[in-house]
Amino acid sequence: MFTDNATFTGNVPRARRALLAALAIGCALTLSVPQIALAKDKDSGEKNTGKEISRVAAEITLKGSYREGAPLPGLFGEVSETLDDVLGRIRSAGDHQRVNAVILKLDSPTLGWGKVHEFVQVIREVRSKGKPVYAYLDSANLPQYVVASAADKIVIPESGSLTVLGIRAEISFYKNMFDKLDIDPEVLRVGKYKSAAEPYTRTSMSEPFREEMETLLDSLYAYTVSGIAESRGMTEDAVRSAIDSGPHTAKSAQKLGLVDRLAYADQLNAYIKEDLAARDEAIDTVDELKVAEKFGKEDIDKDFSGFNGFVKLMNLLSGDTVEQKTFRPKIAVIYASGAIMDGKSSSDLFGGESLGSKTFVKAVEKAKEDETVKAVVVRVNSPGGSALASDLMWRSLETLEVPFVVSMGDVAASGGYYISMGAEKIFAEPGTLTGSIGVVGGKVAVKGLMDKVGVTTDIVARGKNSGTFSLLTPFSDSERKAVQQMLNETYELFVEKAAAGRAMPVEKLEELARGRVYTGLIAKELGLVDEIGTLDDAVEAAEELAIKAGTLKASERDRVERLKLPKAKSPFESLFSSLDEEVRAKATAKEAMRLLPQTVREELRHLDIVNKLAEERVLTFVPFQLRIE
Repeated sequence: MFTDNATFTGNVPRARRALLAALAIGCALTLSVPQIALAKDKDSGEKNTGKEISRVAAEITLKGSYREGAPLPGLFGEVSETLDDVLGRIRSAGDHQRVNAVILKLDSPTLGWGKVHEFVQVIREVRSKGKPVYAYLDSANLPQYVVASAADKIVIPESGSLTVLGIRAEISFYKNMFDKLDIDPEVLRVGKYKSAAEPYTRTSMSEPFREEMETLLDSLYAYTVSGIAESRGMTEDAVRSAIDSGPHTAKSAQKLGLVDRLAYADQLNAYIKEDLAARDEAIDTVDELKVAEKFGKEDIDKDFSGFNGFVKLMNLLSGDTVEQKTFRPKIAVIYASGAIMDGKSSSDLFGGESLGSKTFVKAVEKAKEDETVKAVVVRVNSPGGSALASDLMWRSLETLEVPFVVSMGDVAASGGYYISMGAEKIFAEPGTLTGSIGVVGGKVAVKGLMDKVGVTTDIVARGKNSGTFSLLTPFSDSERKAVQQMLNETYELFVEKAAAGRAMPVEKLEELARGRVYTGLIAKELGLVDEIGTLDDAVEAAEELAIKAGTLKASERDRVERLKLPKAKSPFESLFSSLDEEVRAKATAKEAMRLLPQTVREELRHLDIVNKLAEERVLTFVPFQLRIE
């Protein structure tokens, strides 16, 4: 908040804007004449020697993981923030007439390469409007630093550090463990580079897998180095040298040109005043810097006294709010986040999401039924999963009668690419992991382990291949042949649909498929995606396609709203919708998991996803995670 009680509303709900506007007018009337004149100082054309010069900075803190999707309802939505929310606040600061600068405080946000690009682009957008951006951080890893480097200036305390160490892929292999336990993994695949089986059947990477990973890291590293060099005004050789000699203390980072000023948080405002004065030829100094802390975030009404206050609290907790429907034209943004599975979307013990085909199809149907929806954008952030669920989701999008565009986030691979390939236009972030057009399937045979622990099993069967998906025994020759044929046919279907969606000969598409993973930049060169861009770029393209298709009038473009689907459930709603032992056990396990190191949680989460996917017969799934420090 400002010390002079001025209030910036940012992205507050429409229902409160009229009241806030009235209050703002009342406050404005109390301002003294010198204060009102401050807005004119910069453009007066004269050196200001007698007046007190004041400037305004919007402060926004970046922290957490920034989930993508519709905001949580009620109180949970007030205290949490989506990626759209925080990007909107930064953009609002750039548009606000009274804001002269933006301060971004990086508090260890968790960022994938898709989100990194979104932040970099919105920072550049603010700077293009003539408003300097200052990044303050205590420490930073590589993705965090790439975001900070997009700012005009980077400030770090003298005790801070930069762990900008490059990009490293670590793939865990479980074959030796399975051998010790007498567990026999039987995993079949289609596609030379479809490496999903390797962590369970090998002790190290195959040559095709290593070739794929080398290409991925080369692309990501080149993008990172060139981005930092451009933002910091350094040569690419200098950036590579700085990375190779890391980690760095604050002093070392400043010497290398990675940061601009060593200062503590309480010294930041003084530095910004100094820099703002240096940028403006019309003034000698800035006497006062007013900082709008938590810019654009609405303060939560904490007055819950009396019966009315109690009702208000219950409504906030339950998310029981009246949804305001409008008749304005809309672009439906459907979020597809998490491993793809049959059924409804859910969250796991480790804070991750699964993307349920039923939930997704229902969201598509809702967009189709809404006459105000003029186009659809699907924001994909998924490594794939069930081949059947992916195909059902793909089919639901094929039935749309309005233009359909895809925006890829951190990852849109395998099944994530499957649901994208029918779009009229596909946008990817530069570092998006996509492609992986391939199929994998199989099982894990545990008879050896059961024998070890004294468990024996008698079998009575009819049918030559009745034991195909039994978890006791490996595939027989007949079973293996049948499963491989099923995978081959699924792969052919995947390739044919991808070729049709990309208007590419099947033979050419198949050469690009074979399970290989690409970055967004490489995928663009190969024709697997159309453009490199953000979610906003995809929405803009959807509007243009809607105008060409006649579903949206050009005169209505300024009135377009976004309809975010599927609607999020509040934690209360999720909890009380199924009060059983499993829910309570999950809640307890989640709390226990928070005590584990992040790297351990990520490994367990990946194994949990694999365990769930083991119930599926055929998978379109990318098998590895890239953890970038």
